[in-house]
Amino acid sequence: MSLQESYNTLTVEINNKVAHIVLNRPDELNSMNVDFWHEFPQVIETINNQSAARAIVISSTGKHFCAGMDLAVFSANNGTDNIELGRKHEQLRRLVLRLQTCFNVLESVRMPVLMAIQGGCIGGAVDMVTAADCRYCTQDAFFSIEETKLGMTADVGTLQRLPKLISIGLVKELAYTGRRMPADEAKQAGLVNHVYDNHQSMLDAVLGMAAEMAARSPLAVAGCKEMINYARDHSVADSLNYMSVWQSGMFQPQNDMMEIFTAKAQKREPQFAELTQIDPSKIF
Repeated sequence: MSLQESYNTLTVEINNKVAHIVLNRPDELNSMNVDFWHEFPQVIETINNQSAARAIVISSTGKHFCAGMDLAVFSANNGTDNIELGRKHEQLRRLVLRLQTCFNVLESVRMPVLMAIQGGCIGGAVDMVTAADCRYCTQDAFFSIEETKLGMTADVGTLQRLPKLISIGLVKELAYTGRRMPADEAKQAGLVNHVYDNHQSMLDAVLGMAAEMAARSPLAVAGCKEMINYARDHSVADSLNYMSVWQSGMFQPQNDMMEIFTAKAQKREPQFAELTQIDPSKIF
């Protein structure tokens, strides 16, 4: 897949080692249609595999960030009427796992992923943003776990990741009621890092933050992401042990650290080698 091709649901631009992915169906409130579920993970994986950027910013267009799952997706998998019940349910389970994988990629890629959220972040959009590294929003933003209003349970990551970001009691309240969490409450709860007055000021700040991350050693930043995510899901003892293993293999002071010292002495910005590219079609 090439990052130069056109997409039906988003646009991609890379400047100064920062990839900016923009959800681009404002008239449909950027709802996640069938094309989105194909294009979104492919773009993220391509950036990662090609080492095309050192940080990723995901933003949106129009009044709302994303209204969640497009209703057309529910009808797209309806050709199962004549399948035996057990096999039909096994097929549904695999569909849910595939949808989860589309957002798992935000955690597995080597570079930071930052979300810039305006207006409504609803249903499946909450699944998506909770898988990112950092979240920022505008004053008019709100977050809503809408699934209980539709008679279902959120199943693509919200209920697994949100309790790692805010208090579990608040997660339960939001999930059980489906109420809207406004921007100020999201900031106070720790879901978002900062609240901005408007969309443009948010984009300027978040792209600036991503550029600052992209200026650091990509290997060091990738190590931070790996270690923080691992520590979230493991004990302190296990995480410290993994840290020692990572550092013993990845820390090469004669490379990036020496480049930082040399650049400082020469009064210039350090220049780091990119992470190696990944060819998913090859083993060797």
